[in-house]
Amino acid sequence: MPHIVWIWLVAVVVFLIMELMNPTLIFACFVAGSFIAGIVGLFYPTAYYWQVGVFIGISVILLPLTRTLAKKITKPSPQKSNVDALIGKIGLVTKSIDPDLGGQVRLEGEIWVATADEKIEENGKVIVKEVSGTKVHVEKIT
Repeated sequence: MPHIVWIWLVAVVVFLIMELMNPTLIFACFVAGSFIAGIVGLFYPTAYYWQVGVFIGISVILLPLTRTLAKKITKPSPQKSNVDALIGKIGLVTKSIDPDLGGQVRLEGEIWVATADEKIEENGKVIVKEVSGTKVHVEKIT
């Protein structure tokens, strides 16, 4: 077996490992391109330009096809994470909230800087409507 075939097989393994570490189907195109180029290298071991051309051609053809497939099979995460999970949570006002100056709210054991469209007194219950940086925008619960 020519040495070039081993190089293409190493490329297949490397791209396969990269695909397994980052399952986006991008490196799968390179796996297929490397594999087909290795087959060409098996029959035509000195045709390096053809092997590279086959690798690039197969990879470029498969990239848009796998992207549409990846979009069909992946679903958005239904679980909110980080600060997005705070939207809709109920908090307790620890420092009265003024529309111009803001205030503070305790949310899940943490103190957040809060803003509101109306004045909300201390110990009032609020619901989080928006998170912007380190501030939460709240509304009073009636």
